[in-house]
Amino acid sequence: MRTIRLTIEYDGTCYSGWQRQPNGLAIQQVIEEALCQLLGEKVEVRSSGRTDAGVHARGMAAAFKTSANLPLKAFVEGTNRFLPPDIAILDAIEVPNSFKPIGDALAKHYRYTILLSSVRSPLHRLHVWHLREQLHLEAMKAAAASFVGRHDFAAFRASNCAARTTIRRVDSVEISLQGDILLIDVVGGGFLKNMVRVMVGTLVDIGRGRFTPEHIAWLLQDGDRKKAGATAPACGLCLIKVYYPQDTGVSITSQPEVF
Repeated sequence: MRTIRLTIEYDGTCYSGWQRQPNGLAIQQVIEEALCQLLGEKVEVRSSGRTDAGVHARGMAAAFKTSANLPLKAFVEGTNRFLPPDIAILDAIEVPNSFKPIGDALAKHYRYTILLSSVRSPLHRLHVWHLREQLHLEAMKAAAASFVGRHDFAAFRASNCAARTTIRRVDSVEISLQGDILLIDVVGGGFLKNMVRVMVGTLVDIGRGRFTPEHIAWLLQDGDRKKAGATAPACGLCLIKVYYPQDTGVSITSQPEVF
């Protein structure tokens, strides 16, 4: 039996999220059905985490076990023949059978994209949060520094988050402006449900002047979700990359998280 790790890109607009669900089409389901068509056997694809409905990915990591004796490029090219245009396998590598997509991950990189423009963009509408007002970027950058480190992120999660612990490690939060596109890049060991989106919503409220930059540090101590900002729309969020110890050129040195 072989274990194959996939790198997957997808536009999450038309899906109910990554994980299979009884009342919606999930990306996991579409990929498993495509692999079944390729391999002639049923497989279960385990991912490095869940993305919510409408969230996108450039580098979702997932793995499955198979008895098929195919070259690695066949898992890419063959599976893509059975996938819709908004999902694609980018890469496939063979990993030890003990590989755990979630447990072995060192860090994940998420990017949130905001369009700062008085006029909406039809071409960007499915991949950005459109804001018509300008934001105080220096205040947002000052506030973002408080996220870095290991903290209790209870104030930055969905009300139905079922995680056993709300302690998470954030390695960096970078805010950059490229023309009228504002990028918020977050790297960390793992994230609670909606955590990055609530972080972004709170930073935007700081950029609007609703909160001061010191509000982030206070929320990390207080833990009250109701005192944080709104959850930013799903369409602006994209999983860029998942880092593993066995990857070459990995600069993340932290140990895998234990949740």
